[in-house]
Amino acid sequence: MGHEKSCIISHFSHYCSLTDEEKQLLINLEESPTEIKSGTLLWEVGDTANEFCTLKSGWAYSYRHLENGDRQILEVFLPGDIIGLSEFAFSQRLESVRMIEDGVICHFPHKRMLEIFRQSLPLTSVMFAISSRQQALLTERLITLARRSARQKMAHFLYEMFLRLRQTNPDISNQFRLPLSQEQLADVLGLSPVHVSRTFTALSDDGLVFRDRHHLTIPDLQALSDEGEFDNCYLNDNVRPLLGDAV
Repeated sequence: MGHEKSCIISHFSHYCSLTDEEKQLLINLEESPTEIKSGTLLWEVGDTANEFCTLKSGWAYSYRHLENGDRQILEVFLPGDIIGLSEFAFSQRLESVRMIEDGVICHFPHKRMLEIFRQSLPLTSVMFAISSRQQALLTERLITLARRSARQKMAHFLYEMFLRLRQTNPDISNQFRLPLSQEQLADVLGLSPVHVSRTFTALSDDGLVFRDRHHLTIPDLQALSDEGEFDNCYLNDNVRPLLGDAV
């Protein structure tokens, strides 16, 4: 597979410039790809945590089930993301992970991460940056669930998805695909599916976002950002200034 087709290289290149050797290290993480069908459970809470996986294509999500059967989706993973970083220090899985749509994943054991740590300071720094960003995403999601209105929750989440997709696809327009069902959106935002539908209708009536099944059109990105009171500081990287392009 060519470097230009690698989502994980696009992801890491957002943080700092990579040498050919570092790109090859990342390509090695995408060896032995496995095709996974929509709805497939990658692992569940309590399973042994001894590997990560890279999401080469497709979308996935992590979640926890409550005792009453309710589900809270914790994070949505996009192509190029590494899944399982938060469990590096644990022997068991802390959350379940399931595919949203058909995709391709590549498993790699924890020891492969240690090889990267030994061979590349820039990649090590980016790994820590990605782990920090995932924590920041969860923190922002907590604030959204606890303190934002339904309109703010939806506007904030949709604008966040746009920014994250743009990270690996700089040419993305204000029209993009969001392959989440109404039920999945409800479980991300802490709303009921009916409330999700009503919120989409209200945002559409105000000309902020239009949805056609899994395709979204955002006429005015800044207006949607303002509606969600979006502050993108938690999505900004700080590795590039530290490492510089000469590393």
